Amino acid sequence: MKKLQISDYVIIGLIVIGLLVGGFIMLKHKKISGLPETVDKKVYFQVMIRGVSITDNELPFKDGDEAFISIRNVPYTKLKITSVSFDRRKEVISANNQNGFLIVEDVSVPFLFDFIVTLEDNGKWTSDGYVLGGNKLKLGIPITLEGAKYKFNGTVSNIKSAEEVLQMEIPEDKQAKQ
Repeated sequence: MKKLQISDYVIIGLIVIGLLVGGFIMLKHKKISGLPETVDKKVYFQVMIRGVSITDNELPFKDGDEAFISIRNVPYTKLKITSVSFDRRKEVISANNQNGFLIVEDVSVPFLFDFIVTLEDNGKWTSDGYVLGGNKLKLGIPITLEGAKYKFNGTVSNIKSAEEVLQMEIPEDKQAKQ
């Protein structure tokens, strides 16, 4: 058997140190690489859809329906609608009293409505917000809701996890009637 030289011991030592450092990096990969840690959570988000013209007596969507959504014009999936609220378009007019103005229904456009649709999905929570299907979900992000009879564009107006959903309640008088 051949005797080992000092350079052989140095090479073996560097290999062992390299393996230890590589193993440490693999164990702590997320923290060292800067990748965000993710947690799976149920997400409820509201979409504000303004200026919808409807002449039918029936609403285009109801609680419990499913709507196909696109996030930033990227098709995603069908999601369950958990609640729908709507209101007729309002107009601000001047008043001759202490308030200075009144908010009344705009009778010049009787079939124009604003909707708030709440949807639910399972998403990932990161330090940078919620992610649904690889798309970051943030306030103001454009969303398209599509069903058999409609295709409406809106924006995300509220995002909550299942734990926070109790704070998203909509007043009963604004709930869509089934």
